[in-house]
Amino acid sequence: MKVLVLYYSKTGHTRKLAEQIAEGVKSVSGVEAVIKSTQEVTKEDFVNAAGVIAGSPVYFGILAADLKRVFDEFVGVRKQMENKVGAAFASSGFLAGGNETTIISIIQCMLIYGMIVVGDPMSATGHYGAVSLGSPDDKALDVATKLGERVAQLCKKLN
Repeated sequence: MKVLVLYYSKTGHTRKLAEQIAEGVKSVSGVEAVIKSTQEVTKEDFVNAAGVIAGSPVYFGILAADLKRVFDEFVGVRKQMENKVGAAFASSGFLAGGNETTIISIIQCMLIYGMIVVGDPMSATGHYGAVSLGSPDDKALDVATKLGERVAQLCKKLN
């Protein structure tokens, strides 16, 4: 079983979160993390995944255009994504930088794809997903790990 960790990253901060989320996914027995940038991902990566965890830096309070492009271009597989697990993560440059609104914009895409959307678990923050301010610190990396674990565990339960 595979979980796709999809990200766009300009500075590398979002990529670091993605890599840590993938570690959380891999910590669950029987689940494989497939980590892809928006430039590498294929429709087959989407369709073959039991879950998708997508992340973006904040751009004007929403997801980056290249992540939106992926959701737009892959709309033809939308029905095949129904009932798969979805989650989101984001990074920004400062505290009021728009992490939560960016996560919500990613979640909106996932809801339109018919996915079952979750946030990070109560053992982390119990909120929208993993976030970082600049380069992820230890707390952000811990939440990222737990988000990956949660999605992987839910994928196993649903399959």
